[in-house]
Amino acid sequence: MKTNPVIQAAIDLTAGAVGGTACVVTGQPFDTAKVKMQTFPNMYQGLVDCFVKTYKQVGFRGFYKGTTPALVANIAENAVLFMCYGFCQKIVRKIVGLDRNAQLSDLQNAAAGSFASVFATLVLCPTELVKCRLQAMHEMKLSGKILQGHNTVWAVVKSVIQRDGPLGFYRGLSSTLLREIPGYFLFFGGYELSRSFFAFGRPKEELGPVALMFSGGFGGVCLWTAVYPIDCIKSRIQVLSMAGKQAGFMGTFATVFQNEGVFALYSGLKPTLIRAFPANGALFLAYEYSRKLMMNQFDAY
Repeated sequence: MKTNPVIQAAIDLTAGAVGGTACVVTGQPFDTAKVKMQTFPNMYQGLVDCFVKTYKQVGFRGFYKGTTPALVANIAENAVLFMCYGFCQKIVRKIVGLDRNAQLSDLQNAAAGSFASVFATLVLCPTELVKCRLQAMHEMKLSGKILQGHNTVWAVVKSVIQRDGPLGFYRGLSSTLLREIPGYFLFFGGYELSRSFFAFGRPKEELGPVALMFSGGFGGVCLWTAVYPIDCIKSRIQVLSMAGKQAGFMGTFATVFQNEGVFALYSGLKPTLIRAFPANGALFLAYEYSRKLMMNQFDAY
């Protein structure tokens, strides 16, 4: 298909946004539990305890705290990620000396995804900071770390600007980059490897929805299993900095390791892995099908 590069980028951007929306709608309650358990591991004995306490204290809406910034974060991240993924695939082809229409290997696709994650991080970090703070606001008040909480997106945004200025939205940027670069290598690598397995020599584009969802879920599990401790530190930096000056990545990591042990870095892993399969399966299914639909529409003209 000879598509204008601008149109191709717009298609990838839109399909990524559709995928990001599907990801949030599918997995938000588990993401909320993950952030709560990462930031305050001593408050909860496990996933069920976290769900029960959240429901009793805040009600059903407590599971959807931070949904608006989560939607913005995932739509923005995946729109930029998949648009840049297309560009980075072209760069990888040039580097390895392949024709512009040549199929990349699974490893080469993984490298392109890792590359693309750098650009996605720049739009993800600010929105994820707001999301994490909203999700853990109740625990921050219960622990006495803050006297008054912020219950809306605008209230959190306003407090960040007043306290730290625009750069305050980039607290945890280095942790986010440390998570995204290796994480998305495994994410796209796992996805493409799984698609190759299901394709059995056929074109990957012919795979059905079940294979796509399984491949997306497998990619998500690969990502989170590998980088979860880094994500735990990132969540702590972004949430606990509400109460004042917070140490950077190495300082926070050393404090958690010394005071709480290595298992604290894996608090909340269960809801993350439960969420990873359906949420990332939905992401790739929505991305691939919406992208194919738009490509076919442009092919018709």
